[in-house]
Amino acid sequence: MNIRKHIPNAITCLSLVSGCIAIVMALSGMLLAAVVWILIAAVLDFLDGFAARMLHAYSAIGKDLDSLSDVISFGVAPGMILFYTLQTAVPFLPSPEFAVYIPYLAFVIPAFSALRLAKFNNDERQTTSFIGMPVPAHALLWCSIGYSVQPLMPVYPVAASISLVIGAVLTSLLLVSEIPMFSLKIKSLAWKGNEVRYILVAAAILFCIFFGIPGIAGTIVLYILLSWLTSLSSPK
Repeated sequence: MNIRKHIPNAITCLSLVSGCIAIVMALSGMLLAAVVWILIAAVLDFLDGFAARMLHAYSAIGKDLDSLSDVISFGVAPGMILFYTLQTAVPFLPSPEFAVYIPYLAFVIPAFSALRLAKFNNDERQTTSFIGMPVPAHALLWCSIGYSVQPLMPVYPVAASISLVIGAVLTSLLLVSEIPMFSLKIKSLAWKGNEVRYILVAAAILFCIFFGIPGIAGTIVLYILLSWLTSLSSPK
Protein backbone atom coordinates (compact mmCIF):
# COMPACT_ATOMS: atom_id res chain seq x y z
CA MET A 1 0.00 0.00 0.00
CA ASN A 2 1.43 3.34 -1.09
CA ILE A 3 0.61 5.67 1.82
CA ARG A 4 2.20 8.64 0.09
CA LYS A 5 -0.52 8.89 -2.54
CA HIS A 6 -3.18 9.18 0.17
CA ILE A 7 -1.55 12.12 1.98
CA PRO A 8 -3.17 14.89 -0.15
CA ASN A 9 -6.62 13.31 0.26
CA ALA A 10 -6.10 13.03 4.02
CA ILE A 11 -5.29 16.76 4.16
CA THR A 12 -8.40 17.48 2.08
CA CYS A 13 -10.52 15.52 4.55
CA LEU A 14 -9.06 17.57 7.40
CA SER A 15 -10.09 20.70 5.52
CA LEU A 16 -13.61 19.31 5.17
CA VAL A 17 -13.76 18.51 8.91
CA SER A 18 -12.58 22.05 9.67
CA GLY A 19 -15.46 23.36 7.59
CA CYS A 20 -17.91 21.16 9.51
CA ILE A 21 -16.60 22.54 12.80
CA ALA A 22 -16.94 26.08 11.42
CA ILE A 23 -20.61 25.38 10.65
CA VAL A 24 -21.25 24.18 14.21
CA MET A 25 -19.48 27.25 15.61
CA ALA A 26 -21.49 29.59 13.38
CA LEU A 27 -24.84 28.09 14.35
CA SER A 28 -23.79 28.32 18.02
CA GLY A 29 -23.14 32.04 17.61
CA MET A 30 -19.38 31.63 18.08
CA LEU A 31 -18.49 33.58 14.95
CA LEU A 32 -14.84 34.22 15.81
CA ALA A 33 -14.28 30.48 16.22
CA ALA A 34 -16.09 29.88 12.93
CA VAL A 35 -13.79 32.36 11.17
CA VAL A 36 -10.72 30.66 12.66
CA TRP A 37 -11.86 27.23 11.47
CA ILE A 38 -12.51 28.54 7.96
CA LEU A 39 -9.00 30.01 7.96
CA ILE A 40 -7.65 26.60 9.04
CA ALA A 41 -9.62 24.99 6.21
CA ALA A 42 -8.12 27.51 3.75
CA VAL A 43 -4.57 26.68 4.88
CA LEU A 44 -5.29 22.95 4.55
CA ASP A 45 -6.84 23.54 1.13
CA PHE A 46 -3.58 25.15 0.02
CA LEU A 47 -1.51 22.36 1.56
CA ASP A 48 -3.40 19.52 -0.10
CA GLY A 49 -2.66 20.93 -3.56
CA PHE A 50 0.95 21.60 -2.56
CA ALA A 51 1.31 18.03 -1.26
CA ALA A 52 -0.22 16.60 -4.43
CA ARG A 53 2.29 18.50 -6.58
CA MET A 54 5.28 17.63 -4.38
CA LEU A 55 4.37 13.94 -4.10
CA HIS A 56 3.03 13.64 -7.66
CA ALA A 57 -0.10 12.17 -6.10
CA TYR A 58 -2.78 13.38 -8.49
CA SER A 59 -6.03 11.46 -8.91
CA ALA A 60 -9.57 11.93 -10.16
CA ILE A 61 -10.83 11.05 -6.70
CA GLY A 62 -8.62 13.74 -5.18
CA LYS A 63 -10.02 16.34 -7.58
CA ASP A 64 -13.63 15.43 -6.76
CA LEU A 65 -12.91 15.20 -3.03
CA ASP A 66 -11.34 18.66 -3.10
CA SER A 67 -14.47 20.14 -4.65
CA LEU A 68 -16.75 18.39 -2.16
CA SER A 69 -14.60 19.69 0.69
CA ASP A 70 -14.67 23.21 -0.74
CA VAL A 71 -18.48 23.20 -0.94
CA ILE A 72 -18.62 22.50 2.80
CA SER A 73 -15.75 24.68 4.03
CA PHE A 74 -16.05 27.60 1.61
CA GLY A 75 -19.72 27.41 0.63
CA VAL A 76 -21.88 26.15 3.48
CA ALA A 77 -19.68 27.44 6.35
CA PRO A 78 -19.59 31.14 5.29
CA GLY A 79 -23.26 30.84 4.35
CA MET A 80 -24.01 29.77 7.91
CA ILE A 81 -22.06 32.71 9.30
CA LEU A 82 -24.14 35.09 7.18
CA PHE A 83 -27.30 33.17 8.17
CA TYR A 84 -26.58 33.70 11.86
CA THR A 85 -25.66 37.35 11.31
CA LEU A 86 -28.92 38.04 9.49
CA GLN A 87 -30.86 36.18 12.18
CA THR A 88 -29.68 38.62 14.84
CA ALA A 89 -31.50 41.42 13.00
CA VAL A 90 -34.84 39.61 12.65
CA PRO A 91 -36.40 40.71 16.00
CA PHE A 92 -35.65 44.34 15.12
CA LEU A 93 -37.07 44.28 11.59
CA PRO A 94 -40.60 45.36 10.60
CA SER A 95 -43.01 42.41 10.38
CA PRO A 96 -40.71 39.89 12.08
CA GLU A 97 -43.11 37.07 11.21
CA PHE A 98 -42.06 37.57 7.58
CA ALA A 99 -38.53 38.82 8.27
CA VAL A 100 -37.72 35.43 9.80
CA TYR A 101 -37.26 34.11 6.27
CA ILE A 102 -34.65 36.70 5.28
CA PRO A 103 -31.65 34.81 6.77
CA TYR A 104 -32.31 31.95 4.34
CA LEU A 105 -31.19 34.23 1.53
CA ALA A 106 -27.66 33.61 2.86
CA PHE A 107 -27.79 30.23 1.15
CA VAL A 108 -27.11 31.97 -2.15
CA ILE A 109 -23.47 31.60 -1.09
CA PRO A 110 -23.32 27.78 -0.92
CA ALA A 111 -25.52 27.48 -4.03
CA PHE A 112 -23.27 29.63 -6.21
CA SER A 113 -20.13 28.16 -4.62
CA ALA A 114 -21.24 24.68 -5.74
CA LEU A 115 -22.01 26.04 -9.21
CA ARG A 116 -18.59 27.70 -9.34
CA LEU A 117 -16.80 24.48 -8.38
CA ALA A 118 -18.72 22.44 -10.95
CA LYS A 119 -17.84 25.03 -13.58
CA PHE A 120 -14.19 25.04 -12.52
CA ASN A 121 -13.89 21.25 -12.77
CA ASN A 122 -15.11 21.34 -16.36
CA ASP A 123 -13.26 24.44 -17.55
CA GLU A 124 -9.86 23.68 -19.09
CA ARG A 125 -8.97 27.38 -19.25
CA GLN A 126 -8.37 27.59 -15.47
CA THR A 127 -5.10 25.70 -15.12
CA THR A 128 -2.75 28.51 -14.01
CA SER A 129 -5.26 31.26 -13.14
CA PHE A 130 -8.95 31.65 -12.40
CA ILE A 131 -11.93 32.86 -14.36
CA GLY A 132 -14.34 34.14 -11.77
CA MET A 133 -13.72 34.48 -8.05
CA PRO A 134 -12.30 31.36 -6.35
CA VAL A 135 -14.53 29.98 -3.56
CA PRO A 136 -11.88 30.19 -0.76
CA ALA A 137 -11.46 33.93 -1.39
CA HIS A 138 -15.23 34.40 -1.43
CA ALA A 139 -15.54 32.44 1.83
CA LEU A 140 -12.88 34.54 3.54
CA LEU A 141 -14.64 37.71 2.39
CA TRP A 142 -17.95 36.66 3.90
CA CYS A 143 -16.70 35.15 7.12
CA SER A 144 -14.90 38.45 7.74
CA ILE A 145 -17.94 40.57 6.84
CA GLY A 146 -20.35 38.39 8.82
CA TYR A 147 -18.20 38.52 11.95
CA SER A 148 -17.50 42.26 11.67
CA VAL A 149 -21.07 43.39 10.95
CA GLN A 150 -22.93 41.10 13.39
CA PRO A 151 -22.72 43.53 16.38
CA LEU A 152 -24.30 46.26 14.24
CA MET A 153 -27.34 44.23 13.17
CA PRO A 154 -29.60 45.22 16.13
CA VAL A 155 -28.57 48.87 15.70
CA TYR A 156 -29.13 49.18 11.93
CA PRO A 157 -31.27 46.12 11.19
CA VAL A 158 -32.92 47.24 7.94
CA ALA A 159 -29.92 48.90 6.26
CA ALA A 160 -27.52 46.17 7.36
CA SER A 161 -29.80 43.32 6.27
CA ILE A 162 -30.48 44.84 2.84
CA SER A 163 -26.77 45.58 2.31
CA LEU A 164 -25.70 42.07 3.29
CA VAL A 165 -28.26 40.34 1.07
CA ILE A 166 -27.46 42.51 -1.96
CA GLY A 167 -23.72 42.09 -1.32
CA ALA A 168 -24.05 38.32 -1.06
CA VAL A 169 -25.92 38.14 -4.37
CA LEU A 170 -23.44 40.40 -6.18
CA THR A 171 -20.31 38.64 -4.94
CA SER A 172 -21.89 35.24 -5.60
CA LEU A 173 -22.33 36.32 -9.21
CA LEU A 174 -18.58 37.05 -9.24
CA LEU A 175 -18.03 33.34 -8.57
CA VAL A 176 -19.48 32.39 -11.94
CA SER A 177 -18.37 35.49 -13.85
CA GLU A 178 -15.88 35.59 -16.72
CA ILE A 179 -13.58 38.03 -14.87
CA PRO A 180 -9.94 36.79 -14.86
CA MET A 181 -8.36 36.49 -11.40
CA PHE A 182 -4.80 35.49 -10.60
CA SER A 183 -3.84 32.43 -8.59
CA LEU A 184 -1.53 32.46 -5.57
CA LYS A 185 0.33 29.43 -6.89
CA ILE A 186 3.94 30.33 -7.66
CA LYS A 187 6.59 28.51 -9.68
CA SER A 188 9.49 30.43 -8.11
CA LEU A 189 10.16 32.90 -5.29
CA ALA A 190 11.45 35.55 -7.70
CA TRP A 191 9.88 39.00 -7.60
CA LYS A 192 9.49 39.15 -11.39
CA GLY A 193 6.25 37.53 -12.39
CA ASN A 194 4.98 37.41 -8.80
CA GLU A 195 4.66 41.13 -8.13
CA VAL A 196 0.90 41.18 -7.50
CA ARG A 197 1.12 38.11 -5.28
CA TYR A 198 3.78 39.66 -3.04
CA ILE A 199 1.84 42.94 -2.90
CA LEU A 200 -1.28 41.06 -1.86
CA VAL A 201 0.52 39.04 0.83
CA ALA A 202 2.19 42.18 2.25
CA ALA A 203 -1.13 44.04 2.26
CA ALA A 204 -2.87 41.08 3.95
CA ILE A 205 -0.33 41.12 6.78
CA LEU A 206 -0.69 44.87 7.30
CA PHE A 207 -4.50 44.80 7.07
CA CYS A 208 -4.79 42.01 9.63
CA ILE A 209 -2.28 43.65 11.99
CA PHE A 210 -4.08 47.00 11.97
CA PHE A 211 -7.71 45.94 11.49
CA GLY A 212 -7.91 42.33 12.69
CA ILE A 213 -10.67 40.17 11.21
CA PRO A 214 -12.12 43.02 9.08
CA GLY A 215 -8.69 43.20 7.43
CA ILE A 216 -9.44 39.87 5.76
CA ALA A 217 -12.31 41.45 3.85
CA GLY A 218 -10.03 44.34 2.89
CA THR A 219 -7.48 41.86 1.55
CA ILE A 220 -10.08 40.12 -0.62
CA VAL A 221 -11.34 43.44 -2.00
CA LEU A 222 -7.73 44.30 -2.87
CA TYR A 223 -7.38 40.88 -4.53
CA ILE A 224 -10.37 41.63 -6.74
CA LEU A 225 -8.99 45.07 -7.66
CA LEU A 226 -5.49 43.73 -8.41
CA SER A 227 -6.98 40.96 -10.55
CA TRP A 228 -9.00 43.52 -12.49
CA LEU A 229 -5.99 45.81 -13.00
CA THR A 230 -3.83 42.85 -14.03
CA SER A 231 -6.40 41.75 -16.58
CA LEU A 232 -6.50 45.28 -18.06
CA SER A 233 -2.74 45.33 -18.52
CA SER A 234 -2.51 41.80 -19.94
CA PRO A 235 -2.25 41.39 -23.71
CA LYS A 236 -5.52 40.27 -25.27
